[in-house]
Amino acid sequence: QVQLVESGGGLVQAGGSLRLSCAASGTIFSIELMGWYRQAPGKQRELVATITSGGSTNYADSVKGRFTISRDNAKNTVYLQMNSLKPEDTAVYSCNADRVRHIGGWVGRDYWGQGTQVTVSS
Repeated sequence: QVQLVESGGGLVQAGGSLRLSCAASGTIFSIELMGWYRQAPGKQRELVATITSGGSTNYADSVKGRFTISRDNAKNTVYLQMNSLKPEDTAVYSCNADRVRHIGGWVGRDYWGQGTQVTVSS
């Protein structure tokens, strides 16, 4: 199986920055896709950013130019650098790992962390 543990959330003023980290552990050989999603109170979960093992990235329009996703394949870790934070960025941010090739060859889909709270005050 795969465990995803997020860290780095917290309370920050508008205009500030935070850096989230998510470390994956388990019987992992490789992870094709890692990403960050968020869910604000009363809203559906939405994609924030994803990154492939080759480094291709995808961002939600609302965070383009402010957030940067990166990863360390050797550590099975993904990061989200969040700058110029806005109150509307307030949400629980969750890490996702998809198309995980396990030691032994089988591929698992769609693993989630428990989430970390990000609160941006105005």
